[in-house]
Amino acid sequence: MINLSSLDYIIIVSFFAIVLFIGIYVSKKSGKNSSEFFLSGRSMPWWLLGFSMVATTFAADTPLLVTDIVRADGVSGNWVWWAFLITGLLTVFVYAKLWRKSAVNTDLEFYELRYSGKSAQFLRGFRAIYLGVIFNILVMSVVTLAAIKIGGIMLGIQPWEVVVYAGTTTVIFSAFGGFRGVVYTDFLLFIIALFGAFAAAYYAVNLPQVGGLENLLQNDLVISKMNMLPDFNNTETLITLLIIPIALQWWSSWYPGAEPGGGGYIAQRMLAAKDENHAIGATFFFNFVHYALRPWPWILVALASLIIFPDIASLQSAFPDIPADKLGHDLAYPAMLNFLPSGILGIVLASLIAAYMSTISTHLNWGASYIVNDFYKRFVTKKASEKELVNVGRITTILMMVISGIFALSLTNIKQVFDIIIMFGAGTGLLFILRWFWWRINAWSEIAAMFSSGIISILLNFTSLGYILFANQTGIFPNWFQLPFVVLITTIIWLMITYITQPDSKEVLYSFYQKTQPGGPGWKKVIADAKSENIELQNKAEGWSVPAGILAILLGCVLIYSCLFATGFWVYGETTNALLLSATTVVSGVLLIKVWKKIKSKVL
Repeated sequence: MINLSSLDYIIIVSFFAIVLFIGIYVSKKSGKNSSEFFLSGRSMPWWLLGFSMVATTFAADTPLLVTDIVRADGVSGNWVWWAFLITGLLTVFVYAKLWRKSAVNTDLEFYELRYSGKSAQFLRGFRAIYLGVIFNILVMSVVTLAAIKIGGIMLGIQPWEVVVYAGTTTVIFSAFGGFRGVVYTDFLLFIIALFGAFAAAYYAVNLPQVGGLENLLQNDLVISKMNMLPDFNNTETLITLLIIPIALQWWSSWYPGAEPGGGGYIAQRMLAAKDENHAIGATFFFNFVHYALRPWPWILVALASLIIFPDIASLQSAFPDIPADKLGHDLAYPAMLNFLPSGILGIVLASLIAAYMSTISTHLNWGASYIVNDFYKRFVTKKASEKELVNVGRITTILMMVISGIFALSLTNIKQVFDIIIMFGAGTGLLFILRWFWWRINAWSEIAAMFSSGIISILLNFTSLGYILFANQTGIFPNWFQLPFVVLITTIIWLMITYITQPDSKEVLYSFYQKTQPGGPGWKKVIADAKSENIELQNKAEGWSVPAGILAILLGCVLIYSCLFATGFWVYGETTNALLLSATTVVSGVLLIKVWKKIKSKVL
């Protein structure tokens, strides 16, 4: 436990007061109706939504997760989430405008816009519970686990105290302020969190035990962890850390904030945008900041922690009061913050609280939107008043916070839960990408993908089947083949079901195409059928922007990855590589602007 000064307490208390004030201030407008409570009347500008997306993914667990990855697998281990940049840019340049055109209130409402029949109704209602409650609570519990570890090391308080204090404050402003309160506070939370991350990195590197950046990078414990690409001579490491994330994971797995084709709270923000161009701008801003700007402060703290706390035993020795079931490499991040000076310590601790609150508040509002719009209003009380819907949203918000807090008390490691979430969504991503552009996909396709992915993952992770197939020494397949195996079987199953089951009704397919204008060869049959009935589906003035979008994705990847690695080489003092990648960043940025203009002109 560290000793906070009066200045630190003033900073933290002031922060809580400002956040609560914002939530209460906007509560009257947010409580007008469900559209205001969950989408702020679809009037949000790109920059505010972009900051909100970044703040949401700037969770309290994120720096702890990155620290765990770097200490275990080195900097190159971050490809497990860096690869999701491709998913993010696919959303930016292909799907953002489609989501905004759909004009649905949640991405689950999409199901009854795109599919027909009882299967579409079941899918919408089931996923409202599956994602809005079960998966959402799992994600929130991981974030709360991070807060528990931070609170235990930095404040010396018990896990239940963290859940009660932080959870109560967050749920109050989330329940009162709605989506507008979440977005407004996210802007403040992001600024505080980013400043805190950079301040933590600066002081961690310059600790006497570390001796500055030059000494850090020359330390034997650090040198082995610095490479931004895995060892190409180690086949298993190369496949696990780089090839699978880049070749498979980004398009095949569903993960909150990086859903193939967009979805979840990212879709919620795109749907709240003023128009399609604001939706595109918000998602690009988010991806640039998330992947190019934020990783290195966390990485530097993780590398510095290797010198002061080289292993888990050293962490246990330094913090003997931490429960044994909460020990792990992820504890090294809050442990490093113990060395910060007064004032800065208060800001950094406030930034971690900010990161926690921004993520939890988003998940509470997003999950409640599913329960209210896609379950309660759709299946329980169809004629519910707007006041009733808002009240149900607020009650749901409180209940989810309580359940996720209780579940967090039983968890141990953040990385383990991250891996489980990745596995449970494996094989569904391709379907989410194709459902906009291939008319033959139906609700049964998604039902088959969802259940097969979940069942296979359970069998592999919680039964002896996983050991038989993927045990390191005795398994039939190498351990790294587990994710490809789930993706392969799940994809085969949902493709078979797609062709076995009946296609959606023409009325639904015609209506969906006219509203969203997805374009592409996957809709040729539907367009031809409509023409034979003298129905014109295509807006000829708009054209198909996907080819230009794919080019923009490639340029965006070059831009952001070049910026990410250029920053790394500047930090490492490798000037030649840093200059080359900085130049590549500029050139790809100029080219991207030109392509972007073509895409933008087609959505106006």
